Amino acid sequence: MDNPNIHNFIELLHKTHRAEWEATPKIQDSITWLSDLIEFLFPNNRLHKQSTYEGILKKNQIDLENILLSYLDPIAFDVEEKVSAFYNALEILYNDLRADATKIYDNDPAATSIHEVIVSYPGFYAIAVYRIAHKLTKLEVPILPRILSEYAHGKTGVDIHPNAEIGVPFFIDHGTGIVIGATSVIGQNVSIYQGVTLGALQVNKELAEVKRHPTVEDNVIIYARTTILGGKTVIGHGSIIGGSVFLTKSVSPYSHVFNTHQLRIDVKQTIFD
Repeated sequence: MDNPNIHNFIELLHKTHRAEWEATPKIQDSITWLSDLIEFLFPNNRLHKQSTYEGILKKNQIDLENILLSYLDPIAFDVEEKVSAFYNALEILYNDLRADATKIYDNDPAATSIHEVIVSYPGFYAIAVYRIAHKLTKLEVPILPRILSEYAHGKTGVDIHPNAEIGVPFFIDHGTGIVIGATSVIGQNVSIYQGVTLGALQVNKELAEVKRHPTVEDNVIIYARTTILGGKTVIGHGSIIGGSVFLTKSVSPYSHVFNTHQLRIDVKQTIFD
C-alpha cells in the first residue's frame, strides 16, 4: 500500500484500538469468569468434592482480580478491596437467587423442581447474571457489568440493565423480549412476563443522571407485551397490569389495569349433507 491516506488511517485505527483495548476487559475472559461463578453456585456439569470448593472459589476470585487489573489503574481503583467486597457478599447473593428460583417454581405449574428452574430456565439465568452484574455496579466496577448483562441478553432475550434496582424475590416467566431500563426500580415479589418493557419516555443524553424509567412497587404482576414508560410513573403495590397495556402515568396500589380492546369471534356453521 503506497497510498499515504491508507497509512494514516491504519495508524489512527491502531491508536484507537490500543486505547480502547487497554480500557476494556477481555470479553471471553469475562464470560468464562461469569460461567465459572454460576457453575460454582449452581453446579450442573459435575459435582465437586466438598474439599475442593474453597480452591475453586479462590481461583474464581483470582480470575476476577486479573480481569480488573487488565484494564483498571490499580492506584486509582483498589482492585483487591473491590474483589474482597464482592466475594464477602456472595452468600447473600446466593440466598437471593435461591429465593428467586423458589418464586419461579411456586408460580410456574410447568416447573417440576427448583433445580430444574436453576439449570434450565432462561428467566432465572437472566436474573442471576443481573444480580452479579448489579453487585459489581454497586462496587463502581466499570464496563464489566455491561459485558455480563449483554451476554445474558444474547443468551436469553432478556435485557436488564445492571444499574436497575430489583428486589427479592423476582419472577420472570418465559422472558423473551423483556427490557428493564437503567433507572428502573422494582420492589419485592414482582412478576413480569415476556415482552414487557420498563422504558423511558425520552432518549436524551442530557437525561443520563435523571430517573427515566418506572418504579414498580411490591407484589405487582405485569403480563405479557405491556409497555410502561417514564421516570415518574409508579405502579402501586399489589397492582395487576394486564397484557398489551401501554402506560405512561402512575396507577394507585391494588389497581387492575387491562387493555379494553375486545376480540370478536364469529362462528360460521357448516352444514354437511
